[in-house]
Amino acid sequence: MKPYLILLVAVAFETFGSTCLQASQQFTRLWPSLGVVLGFGAAFYCFTHILRYLPLGVTYALWSGIGIVVIAVSGWLVFGQKLDLGAVAGIGLIVAGIAVINLFSGVGTH
Repeated sequence: MKPYLILLVAVAFETFGSTCLQASQQFTRLWPSLGVVLGFGAAFYCFTHILRYLPLGVTYALWSGIGIVVIAVSGWLVFGQKLDLGAVAGIGLIVAGIAVINLFSGVGTH
């Protein structure tokens, strides 16, 4: 359970960093630019700790998949970005992949 909690914290930091990246307007705004560095730095720090418990491939698949879903929602809520049907379907397939890894794969733990 601990690695999954750390994974969620890493995703939260990565989402924060990605949201700040959009808000930084190509690093022309100071505070969002600092948020990028803080968010991604903390995310990668957490990521290194997850690798003590989970294999790299599974960890990265879960991190990127969950991150894609969360940042898509963040883009919609914070910046008013819209998703078309193809994007929603693709994100749904990513969620299905995450479910398959967690429900049917035995490589989830060392």
